Amino acid sequence: MEKRTTELKLEDKTELELMRHYKELSDKNFCIEKGFYPLGSCTMKYNPRVNEWVSRLEGFSNLHPNQDDIDCQGALKLMYELQNYLKIITGMDEICLQPCAGAHGEFSGMMVIKKYFEDNNDLRKKVIIPDNAHGTNPASAAMCGFEVVEVKSDNKGHVDIEKLKELVKEYNSDIAAIMMTNPNTLGLFDDGISEISKIMHDNGSLLYYDGANFNAIMGYTNPKLMGFDVVHINLHKTFSTPHAGGGPGAGPIGVVEKLRKYLPIPRIELIDGMYKRNYDYPKSIGKVSAFFGNFNVLTKAYTYIYMMGKSLKDVSTDAVLAANYIKDSLKNDYKMAFDCHCAHEFVIDNTDKKEQGTSTLDIAKRLMDDNIHPATIYFPLIVHEAFMVEPTESETKAVLDNFINVMKKIANEIKDGANYHDYPKTTPVSRVDEVRAARQLDLKE
Repeated sequence: MEKRTTELKLEDKTELELMRHYKELSDKNFCIEKGFYPLGSCTMKYNPRVNEWVSRLEGFSNLHPNQDDIDCQGALKLMYELQNYLKIITGMDEICLQPCAGAHGEFSGMMVIKKYFEDNNDLRKKVIIPDNAHGTNPASAAMCGFEVVEVKSDNKGHVDIEKLKELVKEYNSDIAAIMMTNPNTLGLFDDGISEISKIMHDNGSLLYYDGANFNAIMGYTNPKLMGFDVVHINLHKTFSTPHAGGGPGAGPIGVVEKLRKYLPIPRIELIDGMYKRNYDYPKSIGKVSAFFGNFNVLTKAYTYIYMMGKSLKDVSTDAVLAANYIKDSLKNDYKMAFDCHCAHEFVIDNTDKKEQGTSTLDIAKRLMDDNIHPATIYFPLIVHEAFMVEPTESETKAVLDNFINVMKKIANEIKDGANYHDYPKTTPVSRVDEVRAARQLDLKE
């Protein structure tokens, strides 16, 4: 094959010209400091600058992970205390900070569940996953060697208890676990969780909690109280560290006592007055990341929790209040997928708008011209024209009111026959042919 080479010719530029160039590029990007992110199921909230300051402290930023424990007592103490904070918040008996993202936490948690059953000579093969779960759940279970069985939702958006009973009866002792998000991806708290927990535990199965929506319940309940055995928490969502562009992330997992010995190693422990990394857990699933995960993210989450303290409960209060405020304000202009109080997010069903010639994608693109990031669209899949809104607790009422007014304006424009097929109009890049972009990666050809 002929090797093609390209000679890159760069003009001589001053430092000031170069800085202006990069500043102009930066201004073309959308970020949380520039506008509103109603990005459902992602908790795209503000990251306080104090988090960045702490993460850059010399004692943290200049550490090498291969240094001896005695040389990094401050960092180990931070991780040890963060573990304890997360124990209190989740109710779990033990925490491991090592996983580097939410899906990585799912994978690690499911490996713990697999190891538990293998250690007890009970080789269960199936994992039940609701149709309102996060999309990574089936992938994480399958990567661990499990077979995924879907359970349908009822007309309230909750797990259909009767269908779950049928699945448990059909597969019985072959079921290892159920993976759930509560509140689920419809933004609804499943009030049947106690019954679900009893059904699964009576079957000898375990319950896995996807903590992506944990921002809605802090201080009000926790996975342990709901009956879950394993949980992962997205520090980069709930605890304010930057979340975008694929990272950085951290997805610690927590477990009940009987699963503690299977957690990844090393463990951060206080032994004889010294913080140490302990590898002496022979039944552990082993390491799941290099060194000890994304330490930089851990410092920011620690700072946020330390700063908020018991006010973490107010975070959930305000997040749920904001979501319900927007939902109730828009219910006469948009069809809600479920006509009830929501948790931290809610889903609009734009089927009627689609019938009028305006798709959910069109509405999302139209929002960009009012300096609002598009919401999550076409997810969850059980709502065909889904438009998922999550305001978080970070935004003021003025910002929420502006979003409400823009959405109402769009609804009225649609009634008047507006065509959004080539929107956005005012952003640096207008509507992209997304199908072509996915199929033809080299757009020069």
